[in-house]
Amino acid sequence: MGFNRKDLMRQPRKQLVEIIMSDQKRIRELTAQVQLLTKKAERLTGEIREVKRSKAPFSKGSRTPHPKRPGRRPGQGVFKCREEPEIREGDQVTIIAVPLRHEQKSCTCCGCEMKTGVESASVIDVPEIPARCITLFHVETGQCPECSRRVRGEHPDLSPDQSGANAHRVGSRVMALALSLHYEHGLPMRKVPTVLEQWTGVRLTQSAINQKACGLCTEGGILHRSYADLREEVAGSTVVNTDDTGWRINGYQTWLMGFFTQTISWYQIRDQHRNQEVQEVIGESFKGLLGTDRGSSYESYTMDEVLMQKCLSHVLKNLSEVEKTKKGRAKAFSSELKKVLRGGLDLWRKYHAGEIERPHYLEKGAALEKRLEELLKDRVLTDADNQRLLDGLGRQNDRGRLTLFLRRPEIEPTNNSAERGLRGAVIARKVSHCSKNGRGALAYAVMKTIFGTLRKRTKEVTQAFAALLDGASFDQACSR
Repeated sequence: MGFNRKDLMRQPRKQLVEIIMSDQKRIRELTAQVQLLTKKAERLTGEIREVKRSKAPFSKGSRTPHPKRPGRRPGQGVFKCREEPEIREGDQVTIIAVPLRHEQKSCTCCGCEMKTGVESASVIDVPEIPARCITLFHVETGQCPECSRRVRGEHPDLSPDQSGANAHRVGSRVMALALSLHYEHGLPMRKVPTVLEQWTGVRLTQSAINQKACGLCTEGGILHRSYADLREEVAGSTVVNTDDTGWRINGYQTWLMGFFTQTISWYQIRDQHRNQEVQEVIGESFKGLLGTDRGSSYESYTMDEVLMQKCLSHVLKNLSEVEKTKKGRAKAFSSELKKVLRGGLDLWRKYHAGEIERPHYLEKGAALEKRLEELLKDRVLTDADNQRLLDGLGRQNDRGRLTLFLRRPEIEPTNNSAERGLRGAVIARKVSHCSKNGRGALAYAVMKTIFGTLRKRTKEVTQAFAALLDGASFDQACSR
């Protein structure tokens, strides 16, 4: 129809109805379009309501139709019953003999006398009322009657400034337990005083714990020296795995970075996560092996000389995501790549389980590398997603960063050790507001470093941490 808006405005209502009804095909098209848009609006409204609805943390929106049974999965360790408790010095041990009754000493079936023996059973518990260790110092003081100069007695376990309002303090073991509850085990700081009083009978305030932690971790503090020494050890390590996660300081975005070896867990919180922050820790002359994910921070040309292993778990996940969307021959590319990489993972596990020797491992690894080079050779593929995978993985393979573990089995083919090392921080980030200021962020990084490293070096983490507070070196604390 050739009517414009002005012409239609001049027409009477009856004439307009006739014009509209004259084009039935156009009416049907518009009606169908209105119905389609109405359905789409209803669906979007439902999705918005679903997003706004209150859910439990980490909810997936729907229930799994057939959830897996709870329990230990294959490969997660061997089931062990509780062993007989080891009696330590200071334990209160009560031994009770439980004899057979008189009628039990002979068999009720045939009347034979029972062959007796003794087996052990135990119940381990804690005292009903916590026993506190209190040391009272009766300090002799003196004051000159002329000039009012004051003097006081001295003792190795008594601080020179421990008088007046600071006269009564808590010991290193209590403070070590309080800091361990928060920084190692993730208990919220506001709950630490309550739990601590129930366990030990000692009262502490949340602010006292916070101030103590910040004082120990600031530059020049007792723990900051150990923190700096561990950073130097990371730079000289043979194998280092690193990863990062988001963090916030006063609500602003920052990054928590972790560097992990077999004996060290080292953390830092920075405003940015670039190759500069990574190289500040490992050093420009790093000669070890570095395990990472596929983040862009590790792709800088300044790190071209670093021997690096990319996490194959991330690679396999990307391949699986592409494979789900493909059919036919387009699916074969990602499927074959997964087969080769999983073969490398199985080979590495068998080597570390002692099932194969190193020469056989290197021989099989060379065959897998050759097959991977054939799959990732430079060419043009018809599928855009497969071409993207070929370009990205081929670039990493050309730099030797996909199969480094096949030549150097001391490095993991995945970055799981770093992922596990950051797990506690990830949970803390999700259930808290992270750090209020830079001082608190530094305290968190230092405390996580000290407790994480002690956990790898000794079983008695709290006792070792208390020894650090008493002035012992890191090696001395771990050897106690």
